[in-house]
Amino acid sequence: MLTFYSEGSRLRQARTELHDGALVTPFECPERLDLVLKHLCHSGLGDIRAPAAYGLAPVLAVHDQEYVTFLANCWKEWQAAGHEGEAIPNIWPARTMRGDRIPQSVSGQLGYYALAAETSISEGTFEAAMASKDVALGAVEHTLQTGEPSFGLCRPPGHHAAFDQFGGYCFFNNAAIAAQRALDAGKRRVAILDVDFHHGNGTQQIFYKRDDVLFISLHGDPEVTFPYYLGYADESGEGKGEGFNINYPLPPGTSVNTWMATLEQALAQMKAAECECLIVSLARISHRV
Repeated sequence: MLTFYSEGSRLRQARTELHDGALVTPFECPERLDLVLKHLCHSGLGDIRAPAAYGLAPVLAVHDQEYVTFLANCWKEWQAAGHEGEAIPNIWPARTMRGDRIPQSVSGQLGYYALAAETSISEGTFEAAMASKDVALGAVEHTLQTGEPSFGLCRPPGHHAAFDQFGGYCFFNNAAIAAQRALDAGKRRVAILDVDFHHGNGTQQIFYKRDDVLFISLHGDPEVTFPYYLGYADESGEGKGEGFNINYPLPPGTSVNTWMATLEQALAQMKAAECECLIVSLARISHRV
């Protein structure tokens, strides 16, 4: 199986993350790439290839233009404003505030476009996100052209990135970008199977009203884990998308047997929906607790 990987993924080297009330070194770091690459080489899975550069058009197929512009300019504007640390949001358009205005201040924009406070924007973040989506696109293009499976080693990850929000280390939604590319190439319906521990809230939001993408997520119960406000079993899609969003929130202590049985059910639902392409979203499987 061919693996796609980009050295550009290392350009994001954030120093700051808010965790349990303390500023810590981010858990999501370039060294994680080395761990995966090491095991890929030892496993003999197949060749590792750099992707082509696909530009912004595939990003704008699933993300808001103003949001993308914000990500491209944030670090430069943050520095120009005289801030010393990395760009971390500290205020949001919460329930008692207006959510229909985007402030001119970069600090206000951070809150508007962020879904959580743990993820900082640092030098190289936008460039790494661009490299990561190129990896996803390289992998899906290879599969579309050859019919063979492929693996995209995407970093930063993507499944928390919504139409116009970042968070959970995610800036561009790589799985959504790849799914849209498969649809544009002629696939009638694509399945995204998300087996990360956390719910893929961004992927759900992007496709929630659509029936050309079946989104199924197996994840820790949002009653007790991030992202808390999305990922419940009663979220089944809206309008044309009704029935094409399936969540399996699993409680703490779920056994391997239960998880595997749930996976089998998800696979049966993908088959019943007659999906023509499968994208497995595995953003990250470990988290410091």
